Amino acid sequence: MSATILLIEDNEQNRYLVTFLLERFGHRVTMAPDGPSGLALARRQSFDLVLLDIQLPGLDGYAVARALRADPITRDLPIVAVTSYAMAGDREQILAAGCNGYLEKPIDPDTFVADVTGFLRQSRSGGAS
Repeated sequence: MSATILLIEDNEQNRYLVTFLLERFGHRVTMAPDGPSGLALARRQSFDLVLLDIQLPGLDGYAVARALRADPITRDLPIVAVTSYAMAGDREQILAAGCNGYLEKPIDPDTFVADVTGFLRQSRSGGAS
């Protein structure tokens, strides 16, 4: 199952690792280093999934997720937060902002692609919440 994925992540090492892992399994990855450019890309191109860091320059991930949900063009686009925010209540806050799922950093290279594939399958079967 090949997918076109938008990665909104400000950390260059994280962008490299996520892109390397996903492309190795046949996915196409477009990167954005901050919230505003990620939002612009999501509105201009068609993606199967957005992987969204929460702590971003320009617009944080919460604002990006809310903006994507408010826009008719992107409102149904599956969004998965990939973040180091792991305190009590963070997951709920992320989901309340409009994300369909949540993955904690640091990512596990051995399971990351399977986790992303699970979200893709869920969204393609209409199971994304």
